[in-house]
Amino acid sequence: MEESPKACSSFSLSVEQAPPESPHEALFLVLSYLTVYELLLISQVCTSLRDAVSNDVLPWLNLVVERPLSYRLSDEILLKITSKANGSLKTLALINCVHITDQGLQRVIEQNHLISKLYIPSCTRITPEGVLRSVEILCQGSHSLSSIMINGIYNIQKEHLDMLSFYLRKNQSLEEQQMKQPIYYHERGNLSVFEKKQRVIDLEICPMCFEVRMVYDCPEGECNKRECRGCSFCIPRCENCGRCLGSQEMEECACGDNLCLDCWLKEFPKCSFCNKPYCKQHTSWWYNSSDPGFICKVCEENSHGYTYTDESVGAAEAIIAQHWSQTIK
Repeated sequence: MEESPKACSSFSLSVEQAPPESPHEALFLVLSYLTVYELLLISQVCTSLRDAVSNDVLPWLNLVVERPLSYRLSDEILLKITSKANGSLKTLALINCVHITDQGLQRVIEQNHLISKLYIPSCTRITPEGVLRSVEILCQGSHSLSSIMINGIYNIQKEHLDMLSFYLRKNQSLEEQQMKQPIYYHERGNLSVFEKKQRVIDLEICPMCFEVRMVYDCPEGECNKRECRGCSFCIPRCENCGRCLGSQEMEECACGDNLCLDCWLKEFPKCSFCNKPYCKQHTSWWYNSSDPGFICKVCEENSHGYTYTDESVGAAEAIIAQHWSQTIK
């Protein structure tokens, strides 16, 4: 039985006039657990979520900016984002934010004196003097700053480390605290591991070369080598398990990193052409095909004569960049 045109038109009219459904209330409860990247994406879903992300202070109290947003972040955008915390920012983590300068960081610090965790690894435009000024401000009065990460900032010298130790000094000396809370090579750059270790600062003096660098311990405890505690320049380590390596037990990966012989044999699939694996840090570089094995990026480039680019990440960066002006108003 066919429906009359009049009935169809009335049905379509009722559908068009139906008000849009609001998000479930439970969805608003998870906003404080989302990353900045996820907050920016969810703010594009509907007006209700956009207003919730923009007006709620809680999601912005612990700000962690990492890839793919880190390369797009500027001083002006950082100031607008941190202003959403209304001066109550507790954690500021800028991972590989290469466009942030001393001036940009200084303006944020001056408006947020309650920051207790300052993580700025590989922010290469920030200088040691900029770090010292920021730490000095945060250690005044209530002494709220408890830990910092500055690995990858250029020209950190022993004098800078001594000043940071002075500002962050507590019941124990910085050297005693670092020795009691070891960190392993394969855990580097992991914010959750760093916080669990409760380290005051990620850098220290290498006992072998006496330079200010990240110093790693051997996860095997009693190691066969005489000295196994030092920076990655002095002691090569396995990318997967973090143990120190000797020249006879070091195996190279397709990504250029090193693995111990045990991890090389047991842990990872090998390239069908060069018989090299990728380490755990670069599993996203695997080239999947219909064959049981895979072809590594280097062999794929050599066979086709082009340079590999991560198009998916580049596309994500472009999409987010288009929405910056709308999201951070």
